[in-house]
Amino acid sequence: MKAYERLIKARAAQGVAAKLTAHHLQPDLSAAARRGQKRDLLNAQLRQTQDLRLNGTPVTVIGIEKGVDTKDKVVRNFGSANPEGYRKALRLMKQAEKFHRPVVCLVDTSGAYCGIGAEERGQGSAIAMNLMEMMNLRTPVISILIGEGGSGGALALAVADEVWMLENAVYSVISPEGAASIIWKDASRVEAAAEALRMTAEDLLCMEIIERIFNEPDAECERGFEEVYLAIKSALTDTFNKNINKPIRELLDARYEKYRKIGRIN
Repeated sequence: MKAYERLIKARAAQGVAAKLTAHHLQPDLSAAARRGQKRDLLNAQLRQTQDLRLNGTPVTVIGIEKGVDTKDKVVRNFGSANPEGYRKALRLMKQAEKFHRPVVCLVDTSGAYCGIGAEERGQGSAIAMNLMEMMNLRTPVISILIGEGGSGGALALAVADEVWMLENAVYSVISPEGAASIIWKDASRVEAAAEALRMTAEDLLCMEIIERIFNEPDAECERGFEEVYLAIKSALTDTFNKNINKPIRELLDARYEKYRKIGRIN
């Protein structure tokens, strides 16, 4: 499948974050957890699903939800988070750090919201703060690209010990439409831009930007994706079991080196 076809498929993906958390991570029903479940209607695109358990281990899960139907997508701002959303995500990550809970970020966004209000309220600063704080977060972090991973809006939740992708997900510094308009001044060259960006999971694994790919079923059916969810659950369990008792300095040094080596030419 060509890069642009992957992008179209990724944009059409619906509800992966909700289904994964709903069926494979059990809610923590303690009183403290219930008090923490506050819904921010201004940032409904950032799905706060904290205080969950992965095979009995408490984890913090933060996911971006684009929505399913038109009404839902409008409520969730089509998955484009405002600066308050990124600050909320960072607050949850710092809370997880305090209690040494592993963090899982489920990313599906075309990019951070670029409206005038978002810029006035510090969109760039909020993203930069997440990048800095996640690099030094003293607890294990895994980020999973489950659909579209666009620009700094995706990266603000993807500074992690390991970054994984679904087979048909994409991850890029800019959308192909934007790249075609900037480089060639011709938005019709979007397919060529998508190939040049090397945004597919296979390309990114080859460049060592991500660590793992999860194969997706050929047919878009719930039963087929059940196997994907189980594979992700198993991989999360194994990785967190490996990293949770790792010395903090060793964990942070490995995370730092992961990003320092990106783009390095031998």
